[in-house]
Amino acid sequence: MPPKRHLTARRVRLGAELRKLREATGMKGREAAALLGVDSVQISQIESGASGVSAERLRRLAAHYACTDEAFVEALTVMATDRTQGWWEEYRGVLPPVFLNVAEVEHHATFLREVVITHVPGLLQTTDYARAIYAYMVPGLPLSELDPRVEHRLRRRTVIEGDNPTPYETVIHEFALRVRVSDRKVALAQLREILNQIDQEHATVRVIPTDQDGFAGAGASMMYTGGPVAQLDTGLRDAPTGTAFIDAEPQLKQLRTLFRKVEKASLDPVASRDFIHRLSKEL
Repeated sequence: MPPKRHLTARRVRLGAELRKLREATGMKGREAAALLGVDSVQISQIESGASGVSAERLRRLAAHYACTDEAFVEALTVMATDRTQGWWEEYRGVLPPVFLNVAEVEHHATFLREVVITHVPGLLQTTDYARAIYAYMVPGLPLSELDPRVEHRLRRRTVIEGDNPTPYETVIHEFALRVRVSDRKVALAQLREILNQIDQEHATVRVIPTDQDGFAGAGASMMYTGGPVAQLDTGLRDAPTGTAFIDAEPQLKQLRTLFRKVEKASLDPVASRDFIHRLSKEL
């Protein structure tokens, strides 16, 4: 298959998994290429996500890599053959690629778990809240760039509000609920929107009060997305260069442990809803 014009998170992940399987056998790229009757450049392109791979070739590689996990191989095959163009592709060339990659990962997730400390989660933000965030983070951003960012953030909600919603759990620190990114009106509307999402069962929300003992996770913000099989789970964390996509099992294990620790420090969903309701009354 010819090289892809655009690298997507899903295609890059597929290539990374094939590379892991090959390296686990000690096989060189040129040896894998010989199995398919291609040159080593094509193997490099497949493993980097720059080139696709057919289901037949993928299964042949998996067999030679001694991968006997049929569910895993099937999941990789689906990734390789899925030609669905998601709604986020409408923003290709309009927004930075990371915006599209986040939406793509969320779309294919079997569950979503998120921890946020400083801002309301993107999947729960109102239009005015999102606009205030983007306008503040990038001062002077023209409307031609600001509007697509806000629109894209709101459209991401389809993953939890659609016909087949993805289970979504989030832990939010009280600080994020209290900080006013704009004004009182926007803050109140945002709290009411969170309550609305809870009532419609689009989200399971837990709150960490500021006076909660035993919480030292000020830098705990992250998202954990479930894959069709556990090997394809993905973690997302903010990094100096943008959002970092995590797929190494030791790091994923750390994120799972982190979520459990943060969840343990939070109120249960019912108490959390009551907490948010009280905050809205204060406004």
